[in-house]
Amino acid sequence: MKRIDYDTEQYQDYARGRALTEQQLQAWLGAFAAVLPERRPLAGLDVGSGTGRFTPALAQAFGPVTGVEPSVRMREVAQAQSRHPDVRYVAGSAEELPVPSGSADYILMFLSWHHVQDKRRATRELARVLRPGGRLLLRANFSDHHPRPWWLAHFPRGYETDAALFQPLHEAIAMFTADGWRVASFGTVTEPSYGTRAEMLGRLRLRTLSFFAQLSPDEVETGFRRLEEAVAADPGAPAPVFSEPLLTLERC
Repeated sequence: MKRIDYDTEQYQDYARGRALTEQQLQAWLGAFAAVLPERRPLAGLDVGSGTGRFTPALAQAFGPVTGVEPSVRMREVAQAQSRHPDVRYVAGSAEELPVPSGSADYILMFLSWHHVQDKRRATRELARVLRPGGRLLLRANFSDHHPRPWWLAHFPRGYETDAALFQPLHEAIAMFTADGWRVASFGTVTEPSYGTRAEMLGRLRLRTLSFFAQLSPDEVETGFRRLEEAVAADPGAPAPVFSEPLLTLERC
């Protein structure tokens, strides 16, 4: 995939383009709670925390959280807009986490795994910082378990291009289990709608998805023209929902 430089691209619009409604946020927190220990507080890491769209909510629900993000600009936005007394944001990556060994009860990686360059190194580093029995919540797309959002069909090579960003599920699992992890669960979460099709189109126009960087300018223009025509036929219709994969891995 073409790498995204978040310090020059997307950081200005990311928080708006990827903001979650309260209903969506609660759906994800419920899914996370279902695979985490019941005791509180839990010490968490939000790896690839971006502008902090999950980080304060994790702290509110589960306990203190460290947001780990390599982009300076994304961290600046998070520190300005996503504050919480039990949240701190630090520079780092899945391959190099600036926290002590065995210091976290869980790690969330929400649509950041496909950005990790050295995945083998990351599986070991993620294990290092978790306590025994700690869990990694990997909300990632997989090329063979792709949610296929409705709007992708309007872009040339849409499904093919988006799926190519991600590993197949069996490859990801094999990579983790080879380093001593075990699969705790795998399922899907149906995220509530973002609102109307017109509202979703407005978000997509901000181009805060890695998908858009993989297309040529002509393909992007063609796709948005087709999507705008389709949305114009019924702009107030609810944006369709879809099921999104959540893989939970446990440090043995």
